[in-house]
Amino acid sequence: MNPAYVVVLSGFATTMALIAAIGAQNAFVLRQGIRGEHVLPVVAVCTVSDLVLISAGIAGFGALIAAHPDIVTATKFGGAAFLVGYGLLAARRAVKPGVLTPADAAPARLTAVLATCLAMTFLNPHVYLDTVILLGALANEHQDSKWLFGVGAVAASALWFTGLGFGAKRLRHLFASPKTWRLLDGVIAATMLALGISLVVS
Repeated sequence: MNPAYVVVLSGFATTMALIAAIGAQNAFVLRQGIRGEHVLPVVAVCTVSDLVLISAGIAGFGALIAAHPDIVTATKFGGAAFLVGYGLLAARRAVKPGVLTPADAAPARLTAVLATCLAMTFLNPHVYLDTVILLGALANEHQDSKWLFGVGAVAASALWFTGLGFGAKRLRHLFASPKTWRLLDGVIAATMLALGISLVVS
């Protein structure tokens, strides 16, 4: 049996490899971080969501989802519609970009931001395939130490979202120009639309 720290590091490294990719959730957290808008609640929601999903996978829900693919299929089309819609909104912002100044319009309501964050997380079928099924299966390979794997996985999630959300503030000076916002929202729009379309055709 591997030492405890090896199992924890394995969970940490595996999760970091899965999470550190351009995706809907990461793009949303990045944008909120740059705007400095409800960053702590967004980071907290993303981290707690991963905690719930990772725990579910380790507890055996991954096998349940794998046995009932209709669940993932239903989520796939709902998630595709949401991602395409959000991508179109980002594309519209790219056409008419704003700037980041103290005179900006009032920030979005916290409830709306958190609802979007939750949708980005739970309407993405890949979160069930990667976080619940894959991480759950890898964790259970460690048998009695499976929850140590989970500790490492959740630690990686917390570190990633905290760094992404609060680290993005260092980029704020770059976003005083409409051109920079146009570039960011253009990348977000392309990412969301590509993910949404790929879900439909996959």
